[in-house]
Amino acid sequence: MSQSPAQTDDGWSEPVYSLIKEAGISLVTTVPDAGLTRLLNMCSGDEDVRVVTLSTEEEGVGMAYGAWLGGTRSLLCLQSSGTGNIINGLALPAFSQSPCLMLVTMRGQEGEGNPAQFPMGRAVRQVFEAMGVTCLEAKTKEDVATLFGQAIDMAFDNGKAVAVLIAQQVIGVKSFSK
Repeated sequence: MSQSPAQTDDGWSEPVYSLIKEAGISLVTTVPDAGLTRLLNMCSGDEDVRVVTLSTEEEGVGMAYGAWLGGTRSLLCLQSSGTGNIINGLALPAFSQSPCLMLVTMRGQEGEGNPAQFPMGRAVRQVFEAMGVTCLEAKTKEDVATLFGQAIDMAFDNGKAVAVLIAQQVIGVKSFSK
């Protein structure tokens, strides 16, 4: 009997979840993505972590700012294709020097089967950096937790917007047919 993606050990969700707990992150906002399923399920099953499903990724930037003002630490989880939806909102953490911690599952990289994912997949890092977001690229499953730990410190200790970009080779390639 095969396991569902939510049950399968992806090699990075559990250590990232532990870091979420250690850092006192109690709000996780997301436009769900299959690559984030295991982590989001772990957070949803924790009574100390509130998971909010967003209509658009930009809402997560505003919620991160509001949470920070209220003394709460948050994490925004999204797929790279949603990066285009938060460009204007990223002016807020840049201007206010407030933390905006993001975990981004990448699409449009090597092995991508959906041609519509390529333009934003190629532009994510440049778009984020143009808006003052520091990007850390996790190219292996072992990199994800290490870089996420660094991102937590950068965001909450220094009031920075930081995105950990999880390479498509880490989360796997989705099939696509016309």
